[in-house]
Amino acid sequence: MVAETYETTGAGAQPEGDFDAVVIGAGAAGLYALHRLRGLGLSVRVFEQGDGVGGTWYWNRYPGARCDVESWDYCYSFSEELEQEWDWTERFPSQPELERYFNHVADRFDLRRDIQFDTRVERAGFDEGRNRWIIDTSGGATVSARFLVSAAGCLSEVNKPVIPGAETFAGVQLHTARWPDEGVDVAGKRVGVIGTGSSGVQVIPQVARTADHVYVFQRTAQYTVPARNRLLDDEARQELRDSFAERQKFKRTTPAGLSRPVVPASSDLDAAARAEILEASWQRGGPGFAMTIDDILTNPESNERAARFVRDKVRAKVDDQAVAEKLVDIDFPIGARRLIVDIDYFETYNRDNVTLVDVKAAPITEITSGGLRTLDAHYDLDVLVYATGFDGMTGALLSMDIRGVGGLALRDKWADGAGTYIGLVASGFPNLFMITGPGSPAVFSNVMLSIEQHVDWIADCLAHMVEGGFERIDADPEAEARWTRLVEDLVARSIVGKTNSWWTGANIPGKPRGITMYLGGTHNYRAACDEVAANGYEGFTLTRPADPA
Repeated sequence: MVAETYETTGAGAQPEGDFDAVVIGAGAAGLYALHRLRGLGLSVRVFEQGDGVGGTWYWNRYPGARCDVESWDYCYSFSEELEQEWDWTERFPSQPELERYFNHVADRFDLRRDIQFDTRVERAGFDEGRNRWIIDTSGGATVSARFLVSAAGCLSEVNKPVIPGAETFAGVQLHTARWPDEGVDVAGKRVGVIGTGSSGVQVIPQVARTADHVYVFQRTAQYTVPARNRLLDDEARQELRDSFAERQKFKRTTPAGLSRPVVPASSDLDAAARAEILEASWQRGGPGFAMTIDDILTNPESNERAARFVRDKVRAKVDDQAVAEKLVDIDFPIGARRLIVDIDYFETYNRDNVTLVDVKAAPITEITSGGLRTLDAHYDLDVLVYATGFDGMTGALLSMDIRGVGGLALRDKWADGAGTYIGLVASGFPNLFMITGPGSPAVFSNVMLSIEQHVDWIADCLAHMVEGGFERIDADPEAEARWTRLVEDLVARSIVGKTNSWWTGANIPGKPRGITMYLGGTHNYRAACDEVAANGYEGFTLTRPADPA
C-alpha cells in the first residue's frame, strides 16, 4: 500500500500526498465508498466541496425538501446494526432528518478523519507511466492516487438557466439546491417560482403559507402522485427492524430496488381490475405508482389508463377548472419523465395568494429590476426562486477536467453521448470508477441500493487487483460499445424518455439528447455485473507492472 505522507488536518486545510484511492464527494456514495475501501486496507482521501457530509441532503435545504423514496428503502443496508439503532420518524424523510442520518453514519464509522471538506476536485489526469491519477484541488494542492472513484452524484451540478436581465433584479434570487442554511423569510413577500419539477412541487406549498403572493411559472405540467406521508410510531419502527433481512432480500429481486410489490399484467386483468389496482396504489401513495402494473411503462394503452386516472384525480383537487386544465395539460406518457411525489401541491392552487402562470403559452422574456416579464405580462416580485434542477447524470463529472490515456478529455469522449461499460468505467480512463454513472440504473432506481451495489462491486474489483498484482484496469472499447447498445435498446423498448426532460438532457443547451440510464431493472443489472466479475472481469483489460500497457 502507498503510505500517507501528510498529517490529518481540519476542514479547509490542504493535504498533500499519495493515496491508494481518492473519492470525489462525501454524499451517500462517497461515505460508503470510503468505508468499504478503507476496510480493504487502502489509504483513502475523500474531497468534498461542501463543509459537511450528505451530498444532496447537505445542499438541498429549501422548505419542503423531502426524499421521494420511503425511509426504510432510502438507507444503507450494509449494516444491520446501523439499521437497528437508527429510528426514522416519517415515511418520507425530510432533508434535516436525512442530513442527521448521514452525519450519524460519518460519526459511527469514524469517516471524517479521511474527508477533506471545502475542497473541490478541479482536474484529474492519468499518468500513463506510473498508472496513477494526478488530482488538482480547488485550494491549489495536488495529490496522486492509484484509483479515482467518482461519487459526485447524478444530481449535483446545478442548472440555472440564463435569462436576460437577471443581474438587474433588485430582490433576492436563489436556487433550490443552494438554499441558505439560515433560510429565507418570505413572509409578506411576492415570490416567483420558476419550475414545477420535484423541487418546485415541494417548495411551492411551503412558501405559499406565508408569502403575500406566489406566482408559479409553469412551462411543463407534471404528473404527480400523493406521498401519503405519515409519522412512524414505535410499533412501525419495530416492525421495520424485525423485517430488515426480509426486506433487503426482496428489494434485490425487484426492478426498482424497492420493497413495494408490482402487479404483473396478464390477459385476464380487465379494465375494472386495473382500475381497482390503480386506486389502491393511489391511496397508498409514493413513487411506485408508475410501476403499479408491470406493463405501464411498455404498453401505451396501459400507460394511458394510468395517466388518465391521475389527470382525473388532479381535476377533482383543484377548484378552478381552468387552472386544473393547465395543470393536466400533459403531452407525454406517465413515467416518461420523473414521476413526482407531492404533499398538498395541487390543493395549493386553491389558495387566493397563488397564481399559475403558463409560460409555455407566454414564455419568459426577461427579468427586470422589479420582477419578471413574460410575453404578455409583468409580475412584480421581491423573491425569485429557481426550481430548475440539475445537469443530470453527466453534469458533475464533466464539470471537472478529467483526462485519460493520451490526454483525452472525458467531455470530448462523451461529446456525442455518454457511454460506459456496465455503468462503471469509460474506456481510455483506466482505474477511474463512476458510482451510478451513465449506463447504470442510477436514479431510475432506489439510488441507495444502487450505490451500495456499485461500491461493493468496485471494492471487490480492487481487492481482486491487489491480490492478483494488477496495476491497471480499463474497459475494452468493444465491450463498452456492446453495453451502450444494450442500454439504448432497452430505452427504445420503453416509454421512459419519450419526452424532453433532464432525463434526456433536454434542459441543458447543447447537451446530447437521450436516456443514459439502464432500464432493464436493478435485479438484472446486478446479475450482469456479477457475471462480469465471475468470468474474470470479462470485458476489462487488467495489466500487471511487467505487462505491456
